[in-house]
Amino acid sequence: MNAVARVVPERREIAPDEFRNAMRHLAGAVSVITAGRGSDISGMTVTSVSSLTIEPASLIVAINREASSLPLLRRYGAFGVNILSGDQLDIAERFAGKDGLKGAERFAGGSWTRGPAGVPLLEGALVVIGCEVDEIIDRHSHAIVLGRVVHLTASKANAALGYWRGDYVAIERGSDLSRIADVGLPTVRGLLD
Repeated sequence: MNAVARVVPERREIAPDEFRNAMRHLAGAVSVITAGRGSDISGMTVTSVSSLTIEPASLIVAINREASSLPLLRRYGAFGVNILSGDQLDIAERFAGKDGLKGAERFAGGSWTRGPAGVPLLEGALVVIGCEVDEIIDRHSHAIVLGRVVHLTASKANAALGYWRGDYVAIERGSDLSRIADVGLPTVRGLLD
């Protein structure tokens, strides 16, 4: 067995813009996190949702501590994760604050139902998840929210909305998988054969 020595570079401070630009290479699903009850509601677009455990079903989401939705999430102890389909770009942009709308104003133009604990859930989303807050951990500029899944519905939509390199992209299973395989790893190509 050959041992390979490797030189680890010295630790250095990473500039925020450098890190942000590097992370844009990480493709992510686009979701709208919702919180609150009645007219006391808010939501935001995020790409920082991930499954945490299968048993019990739980997930993790990172939320900026300055976000208007975080106090509602803390107060009511529940939140919704609405994973957007490829044709819901307008909703992603509205909840990202592109048009200047805030709070309950962002929900106009979409069809919403009430999930567990009264959290707004988007009809027609690719996947809709209702969560109870298990724990909130404050770290630096963000809160890491651990949520226990108490409601789950998935649609039959064929395309997902993603975010990659600073832009929204619709990813459709049939056509886009073969395009990804053409530029991807040989093992991905083999899955499609």
